[in-house]
Amino acid sequence: MLKELNQVIDYIEVHLTDDLSLESISNYAGVSDYHFRTVFFHLSGMTLNEYVKNRKLSEANKDLLSGEKVTDVAFKYGYQSMDGFTRAFNKWCGFLPSEVIKKRISKSFPKLSFVITVKGGISMEFRIEDKPAFNLVGVSKRVPMQFEGVNNEIVNLAESITEEQRKEMHSLQNIEPYEIVNASYNADANFLKEEGDLTHLIGVLTTENQVSDRLDKVPVKACSWAIFPNQGPFPSTLQETMAKTYSEWLPTSDYEVINAPSFSFTKMDENKKDYAYSEIWLPVRKK
Repeated sequence: MLKELNQVIDYIEVHLTDDLSLESISNYAGVSDYHFRTVFFHLSGMTLNEYVKNRKLSEANKDLLSGEKVTDVAFKYGYQSMDGFTRAFNKWCGFLPSEVIKKRISKSFPKLSFVITVKGGISMEFRIEDKPAFNLVGVSKRVPMQFEGVNNEIVNLAESITEEQRKEMHSLQNIEPYEIVNASYNADANFLKEEGDLTHLIGVLTTENQVSDRLDKVPVKACSWAIFPNQGPFPSTLQETMAKTYSEWLPTSDYEVINAPSFSFTKMDENKKDYAYSEIWLPVRKK
């Protein structure tokens, strides 16, 4: 997919002054909008929208230095008003378009180029499984998005589970993996930024539909799952593996991620402090 990503970057460059929608970029890439935005973020460290905006403003800076009028530049790059362009430009670089012209100030944001970097020859273990539709049932809560470290709100959620809730979850559990899972979904920033909140559920997988009001139920459609086992210091190994699935495995695999809840489970090692075996289950489909 790296070749396709670089072709998309070239496509963006050609259409910077057009009405360039994020959906049209994903369509050009030939994958789903959700998959492309997710992979792009984990490879570049920024959202697709941020990249396009930064490239437009960088080219706008060049045009202002070459003598083009502020009004012409604003409309050239899709801004509907001078005020909107001025605010965006000032937020991006810290100075006004008029200052670029008067003081010859310059800031640039170069075009991206994706390359493969091989590190240590470490391969990722994974397997693909097809599963029928099921429900995630358990207790859930809106918690802050956090990429690294222990999320204390999730710890509090786990500690809030009552014995009645545990018994009901155990009685409903009837589909692999037969573990207590952690699922995340409905993220404010679509899992692309460490900001806002997401819904986190601690529970089990079941094909049963009758669930009491003590538990929350999240339907999951039938699909394929890419499963990534890992073991090591917890939670750092789990979080590092999750990051690699997006930044290393997805761009070079024959699968794309779909917009459904992903989940994981963890079994702590009783003989090693803060050491665990975990599995990450990522919903995917063949490209």
